[in-house]
Amino acid sequence: MNTKPILAVNETPKFSQWLTLSIQHLFAMFGATILVPYLVGLDPAIALISSGLGTLAFLLICKWQVPAYLGSSFAFIAPVIAAKTAGGPGAAMVGTFLAGLVYGTVALVISKVGHRWIMNLLPPVVVGPVIIVIGLAIAPTAVGMAMNNPDGQYSTLHFSVALVTLAATILFSIYAKKILSIIPILAGIVVGYIYALVIGIIDFKPVLEAQWFEMPKFIIPFVSYEVKFTWNIFWLMVPVAVVTLSEHIGHQLVLSKVVGRDYIKEPGLHRSILGDGTATMISALIGGPPKTTYGENIGVLAITRVYSVHVLAGAAVLAIIFGFVGKITALINTIPTPVMGGVSILLFGIIASSGLRMLVDSKIDFADKRNLVISSVILILGVGGAILKLPIKDIEIHGMALSAIFGVLLNLILPGRQKVNENMFETDENRKTA
Repeated sequence: MNTKPILAVNETPKFSQWLTLSIQHLFAMFGATILVPYLVGLDPAIALISSGLGTLAFLLICKWQVPAYLGSSFAFIAPVIAAKTAGGPGAAMVGTFLAGLVYGTVALVISKVGHRWIMNLLPPVVVGPVIIVIGLAIAPTAVGMAMNNPDGQYSTLHFSVALVTLAATILFSIYAKKILSIIPILAGIVVGYIYALVIGIIDFKPVLEAQWFEMPKFIIPFVSYEVKFTWNIFWLMVPVAVVTLSEHIGHQLVLSKVVGRDYIKEPGLHRSILGDGTATMISALIGGPPKTTYGENIGVLAITRVYSVHVLAGAAVLAIIFGFVGKITALINTIPTPVMGGVSILLFGIIASSGLRMLVDSKIDFADKRNLVISSVILILGVGGAILKLPIKDIEIHGMALSAIFGVLLNLILPGRQKVNENMFETDENRKTA
């Protein structure tokens, strides 16, 4: 791969060029970042603001050496919904903050003893099935959004919107070239929105009535809700954070190849993980979803060979500004549910398939009974929605978290465990990007 940059990591572009390049990164993350809060019932405007603030914090912690953008994490969709159901938005924010603390703790340990232990703790035979669970566990949500009208009843008209959106997203994913191939989600949403507008299921009036400047409804601890730690919230959110660490490692490995630097060593995996965790905690403090580095933005870097951190910082600033533009927020809120449902059908499937691809790329041998047992237990506990109720303080550990915990424990207990190497965290798609 040609990694010779058009703009180097610390090179500052001209202003006109800077704005254009930053908008590219904003569009790359936009569709997926607003989809997560849409699904979990949080404010998309706050998701944009928190992604911008989180990205700036990440860049600062990584000493302005790692060109990465942080958006909303799909891995936490089911846990955030469960946390909100259990204790309201405040509980979800407490859980999100705890997840960020896990990143910080892991970063501290890595800074002292290195990063090999986390790779051996979370090998592909554990991470792959858990990623499959993440995609499949929320599949009913996507299908329900695609088929039903606002009253929750089946509607052929609304389902047609989802199918048009899905078809457009698939076509953009397969046939689009260059930058357009990086934003199939956003492009699919636009096509679905236009179709929904044509058939008359969108009320554009709120956009016309919205103010240009509008303060989002931030969810602030001790102001919007009483901060209360519960073990149920802990077990809902924290185990998923452990699994998303492997996703972060994979992104850093791919980004290293794209840019031509070893980010695992310098500025160090501990710094990038700390940056990710800090972004997640910042998000929790204002009412946004957990954060993660975005593969879409890594794809933009690979295509353009513009690695400047100033461009990523510019995208972050634009995201913050967009979050305060009332008409943009109102426009996002007019997106019909089946449009998001159509996109989600493909997106959730891709999440599940990426877990399967990790197993294939890592050459996991399912003739080995050890691998078969670990993956089987993870899949059934996770997809089946198992709940472990402990007599201690009425603790409940739910499906996805429970499957991750059992996967880690089985990997540690069962004989025949093999050490993993860094390349095992790269998917086939990531290798193509790199």
